[in-house]
Amino acid sequence: MESTLPIFHHSLPLQLRFNDIDLLGHVNNSVYFSFYDLGKARYFEAVKAQNIDWKKADVVVANVNADFLSPIYSGEAIAVQTATVEIGNRSFKLLQQIINTETGQVKGICRTVMVGFDITAGTAAPISDDWKNALCRFEEKELRKNP
Repeated sequence: MESTLPIFHHSLPLQLRFNDIDLLGHVNNSVYFSFYDLGKARYFEAVKAQNIDWKKADVVVANVNADFLSPIYSGEAIAVQTATVEIGNRSFKLLQQIINTETGQVKGICRTVMVGFDITAGTAAPISDDWKNALCRFEEKELRKNP
């Protein structure tokens, strides 16, 4: 886990659905990834200040790691928070957490590495300056490893 958590400028309230809850009465672990994906999608729309055409995606997920810290139970008010924590030449790192919005308790943490992607060639590519600038502007700080 990161030694200091970033300030999360993006938070998305989540609605629990009946089918999210497993036989043990809590949100199934696999559902957390749907929450993180939804958080990423809305975060990127906020960062770019526009809808993202994913058929023309120039960034894709390369790695995802999740820690399940505490169960989410039916009826809990939760949100997924997303922040970019580092930008390299060919990738950037996201940190997300699912929290109980009433207590502030962190339910899970997810670290994702996004890589640049050339959709025409179908290969990895550098992260565009457009993405780098938009991410830094949204996060209100310089995040490039080599600015």
